[in-house]
Amino acid sequence: MLTIENPSADRFIATDQSTKDILKKGYFGRSERNTLILSKEEAIYLMELRNAECRKAGKSIAFNEAASRFWKNRKFMARYLTYKDWRDRGLIIKDPDFKYLKRAKARMKEYPRAAFKLNVKGLKGTFFKTDLITIIEDPQKGKKLYDNFWIGQYGSYKASERGKLNKVDIYEALFLTEKNALRIDNATKATLVKNGNISRKDFLKLYSVYKDWREKGYVIKTGFKFGTHFRVYFPGAKPMGTSSGWTHSKHVIHVFPKDAKMLISEWARAIRVAHSVRKTFILAIPGSTRTNRMDIDYILYHRRNGEAENPSNGAPRYAMLSLGEDEHIGGSEISGAIKSAGRKGLELVLAIADRETAVTYYKVRQISLKGSKNDYYEIDWMQP
Repeated sequence: MLTIENPSADRFIATDQSTKDILKKGYFGRSERNTLILSKEEAIYLMELRNAECRKAGKSIAFNEAASRFWKNRKFMARYLTYKDWRDRGLIIKDPDFKYLKRAKARMKEYPRAAFKLNVKGLKGTFFKTDLITIIEDPQKGKKLYDNFWIGQYGSYKASERGKLNKVDIYEALFLTEKNALRIDNATKATLVKNGNISRKDFLKLYSVYKDWREKGYVIKTGFKFGTHFRVYFPGAKPMGTSSGWTHSKHVIHVFPKDAKMLISEWARAIRVAHSVRKTFILAIPGSTRTNRMDIDYILYHRRNGEAENPSNGAPRYAMLSLGEDEHIGGSEISGAIKSAGRKGLELVLAIADRETAVTYYKVRQISLKGSKNDYYEIDWMQP
């Protein structure tokens, strides 16, 4: 039988030589002289899954007696459940301060960029305040704007021949106004911004993301149908696509300002919707607002060529941030966790434990969009 001890409130150790030998082979704990030091999660995992006996002051204690003293600790059960799930998959998971020799390097995903040249001038329009839509009535200029740059919606959606007006949304209108391509007869740039801010307080942060991608040659349109802020088409995309029909986007963007907070279950839902329609989910964290420190919870070994890696034959691949479905998290905290993982040369994995104790994993990979002042990350569902 495995025997561990709990000499003080949050300290768990193994001194029995047989127990130490078994646990070391399984990469549990860290050695300190003649003692094996175990984390709280390791100790209660061994009690639940390996029938380890935990002794305190010479007496055996049960699981709840060992674990309940941490009931006020922030996300303690989320940490334990995500630890347990990774271990149960036959994979090694260690505390973030674990010293490893072989070091991986987190890779950034390179996104292309193209020169953006707006050669349409002299556009005139009328702004409709409560709808946040500007109508360009000139059919020749409106159609050129749509056909060449996919800005606005000429005619009807997926049927540009049905109508002769170009309906431009507020992000597009503000962009055209800043480029001195559009003059609105009943509104100024300040009017657009004012009404955008009335509609949503983070309007300018969303606009900064819209403008960032547009200026790098991308087409960016509403992501309403997919539960996100924008959908994105790579440089060169046209509204009518190829002879095969309509061009479908493969990426969606959700803007998550650093000062915003969101319930984890709502945030994960947007990622799942994108995944269900085979689109890459991009998290945009705009601006240079101060990033809150957010420590990662674990470092993770994974598999290579079908074999599980461990500290003796490989390097950790990921850093884990453990979360519960009812937790709120901010853009600043997500950004901080991503940067903490990056400093260790690791990609971030978000591990979300739901109320049924199932764990869902999302892999986060930073995007390199040259010249951008915003942070962008691909987030995809992961099966360990």
